[in-house]
Amino acid sequence: MKKRVLVVTGGGDCPGLNAVIRAIVKRASQEKDWEVVGSIQSFNGVLKEPEEIVILDKKAVAGIHFRGGTIIGTTNKGGPFAWPVKKGDGTWTTEDRSDKMIEKLKELGIEAVISIGGDGSQKISYELYKKGLNIVGVPKTIDNDLFSTDYTFGFQTAVQIATESVDKLVTTAASHNRVLIMEVMGRDAGWIALHSSVGGGADVCIIPEIPYDPVKIVKRLKERFDNGKGFALIVVAEGAKRVGGEVYSRKSNEAGYENPMLGGVAYKLADELKKAGCEEDIRVTVLGHLQRGGTPVAFDRVLATEFGVKAFELVLNKEYGKMVSVKNSTITSVPIEEAISNYKFVGKNSYLVHTGRSVGICFGD
Repeated sequence: MKKRVLVVTGGGDCPGLNAVIRAIVKRASQEKDWEVVGSIQSFNGVLKEPEEIVILDKKAVAGIHFRGGTIIGTTNKGGPFAWPVKKGDGTWTTEDRSDKMIEKLKELGIEAVISIGGDGSQKISYELYKKGLNIVGVPKTIDNDLFSTDYTFGFQTAVQIATESVDKLVTTAASHNRVLIMEVMGRDAGWIALHSSVGGGADVCIIPEIPYDPVKIVKRLKERFDNGKGFALIVVAEGAKRVGGEVYSRKSNEAGYENPMLGGVAYKLADELKKAGCEEDIRVTVLGHLQRGGTPVAFDRVLATEFGVKAFELVLNKEYGKMVSVKNSTITSVPIEEAISNYKFVGKNSYLVHTGRSVGICFGD
């Protein structure tokens, strides 16, 4: 009987997920005694009755490396430690079903699990590892905010989409002599906003790590306009906040979704700029999930493929409790505990921030 490795993709979708899955399957196919299976919508596929488990063979993954999304689905609701349960009065609660899930994995003949996900997913991976589950992690997030790895796949694609969007907004901003504000993803870290601002030549970049002052932004905008002519581009991360303010968010009413819902800070910023004295027309574009969709760029396909091969080889060598990582252009691995022990913020004095300031980008401070 073949040994089974289970693949799960959790959290937000991300360009490159399918390339990882394909690489795992193709590498595993070189070992005669291994079989790869996938759980639909992360660990939810294992917990559901009946289970939603699919065989992942070479036919199933043929040609998926350039497809966005994930062929086995993903979710950021539910999970082994917070399974949503509807009570008799119609309200919802959650239950810890991690022990039951681990037992079911044994019944399914799962030798090990490869968990592809971001910070939240890897925290779940680590808790399952402490319970005795043979598990390895693969870092995935467009935000590039996972500690212990130089890059996460999906980030470069998101930056490319955001940068191309800045390029497009420049033409309409220039035609109408307007201020265009573009909101990108970035709950706690401003990597996408920073890279697309430098790459796209934005005038103002607002990131979570540097609280902004609307008055200082208006001062910078006035420098861009001469007698009503000129234009300006502002890129703002969804998790940005003004000096002394809080992140603009709302609570979700979806069962099992615990994270605050971000999005809309660009409109808030537009109002603040008007109140601070901005006289020019302001328009807002929120990229939202466009940054997650579509075909991964070549960089992300290559990195995802390297991660997939490395992840299976960690399983093959029984190096459990580790997460694949890239450091100094070398594919390696780190303990999952280390990967989730910190958060990769944009350094206020980092060279890319310095570069931005040096080419005239205002950070609102």
